[in-house]
Amino acid sequence: MTGKISILVLLSLVAICNCIKVTYDSRSFIIDGQRKLFISGSIHYPRSTPQMWPDLIKKAKAGGLNTIETYVFWNAHEPQRRQYNFTGNLDLMRFLKTVRDEGLYIILRIGPYVCAEWNFGGFPVWLHNMDGVKFRTANAVFMNEMQNFTTLIVDMAKKEKLFARQGGPIIISQIENEFGNVEDPYCSFSKVA
Repeated sequence: MTGKISILVLLSLVAICNCIKVTYDSRSFIIDGQRKLFISGSIHYPRSTPQMWPDLIKKAKAGGLNTIETYVFWNAHEPQRRQYNFTGNLDLMRFLKTVRDEGLYIILRIGPYVCAEWNFGGFPVWLHNMDGVKFRTANAVFMNEMQNFTTLIVDMAKKEKLFARQGGPIIISQIENEFGNVEDPYCSFSKVA
């Protein structure tokens, strides 16, 4: 009986740890020990309807893509401070699961700044109106609000087991975007020559 229980526990652990190991070296990303070339295209979920997503993703795959990348649009999801919208074409988890169901990897670009020819770079207008805020800096007001939103997104994806270490399709997640053009004048980080 003990042997049967041990086998059941072992099988349960294997089922639970359906992890994907993502690493890299100077040549490439490595997924589960195999070098991978990511052929990626962007689908910005709020710019289409949930009914369109399966067809868009299937066409991307048929066109040779193995990875879909998308931004997370803070101003769309939190139009009022601490009031969130993840319904309809803003149902990020549904979009990510649709990509997963098609067998593609995901690059999740959480922001907070996204550019993407999106209003205000994806920043919510209410953030601009907060006392003492300075965007894209080590400013305490900005950092607190950014951390709140990005943690919300990460926790949602974790709950749905969408990160690679959980067996999900998100192989890369990105915080910030196109930072190089504002780094020098706004960062308080010291540089070593």
